[in-house]
Amino acid sequence: MRNVDVLVVGGGPGGLAAAARLAAAGAGSVEVLEREQQAGGVPRYCAHGGFGTWSRSLTGPAYARLLTDAAVAAGAVVRTGVSALDWAGPLTLTTTGPGGPETITARAVVLATGAHERSRAARLVPGTRPAGVLTTGELQQSVHLYGQHIGSRAVIVGAQDVSYTAARTVRAAGADVVAMVTELPYPQTSPARAHDARLRGRVPLLTDTTVTELLGHGRLSGVRVRHRDGRTITLLCDTVIFTGDFVPDHELARRGGVDLDPGTRGPAVDGALRTSRPGVFAVGSVLHPVESAAMAVREGAHAAGRVMEWLTEGAWAWSAGVPVTAEPPLRWIAPGRVTPTDRLPYVLRTTTPLTRPVLEVAQDGRVLYRHRLRTAVPNRTVRLPAGWTGRVDPRGGAVRVRVTRR
Repeated sequence: MRNVDVLVVGGGPGGLAAAARLAAAGAGSVEVLEREQQAGGVPRYCAHGGFGTWSRSLTGPAYARLLTDAAVAAGAVVRTGVSALDWAGPLTLTTTGPGGPETITARAVVLATGAHERSRAARLVPGTRPAGVLTTGELQQSVHLYGQHIGSRAVIVGAQDVSYTAARTVRAAGADVVAMVTELPYPQTSPARAHDARLRGRVPLLTDTTVTELLGHGRLSGVRVRHRDGRTITLLCDTVIFTGDFVPDHELARRGGVDLDPGTRGPAVDGALRTSRPGVFAVGSVLHPVESAAMAVREGAHAAGRVMEWLTEGAWAWSAGVPVTAEPPLRWIAPGRVTPTDRLPYVLRTTTPLTRPVLEVAQDGRVLYRHRLRTAVPNRTVRLPAGWTGRVDPRGGAVRVRVTRR
């Protein structure tokens, strides 16, 4: 049994950023638990560039090393190969790792457990159970971490940003992309990115198309797909990559009795990234799967300031927040509670494509803010500035965010 001041569960960008900021601010003993053998999260196996700042763009592995080194240099202890299993008290966790089981009690806990893509089984795709069926994360780890051969012909299920990243990884492994398949009538990525990928990589895009069956024994031999008009074809391939459809790794939060947001399915938080459990904060993709590493870092740094306030003042203002709800066709909004002093931008998702929509924030019939967007499509984040929070009545009803055409 050990005691620390702050325990961060998850050594991805959000957790490492929170740990670095807390250790540098004098929070005391700050410890990060990472179940993988190396800290850094998803960027560890994202070989492409674009991480970091505009003036210093890094590859994913370089960015992961930078974040890890910064946390260690600030004074945080980063322990790898250690898994948090369950709660043994309000701020006490049981863990297991190379040194055996431990029980760790902290003054504050930061959940940064991330998210994962749903597997073929979770998506209820029928067929045989051959080799060659992967998610994007499994693909990138196989290629960039372990140098494994993935096959020669791949079908990518999904047409999001992560899907085009998967296409680049497939080509980097020396394989061809047979097709990219999405059940929606359009790709859920920027037009420039989709156009560029199709031109340079010759990636056929099949829209309004659903995977109905996987074929093959021993090794995948094909994927049967059906168009919305009923046409069915078989795409010959030896690899299929299921991309997108992220869900938060919320098991630890759920086991701890932390309230979950019904929209995101991650821990419900307020603008200070506090959860419903006193002393427990949450940051990164466990809150809203899945966002960029840069956004996770910003949330980790933001949460660090609120953790310091908790350590020094001991006040927990979760109940003072006013609920924030998103009305259809908006799918969800995070954070899900607001106080007048919140400054963290909000992120939303929509269920249908919207052209030049106006987001309207209102409370008890009083309009607090309007914000026009260029466009909004499913599976891509919409950001809502937090400049309106000062007009929220703490004693009023729920704040509602809706789409208007005005």
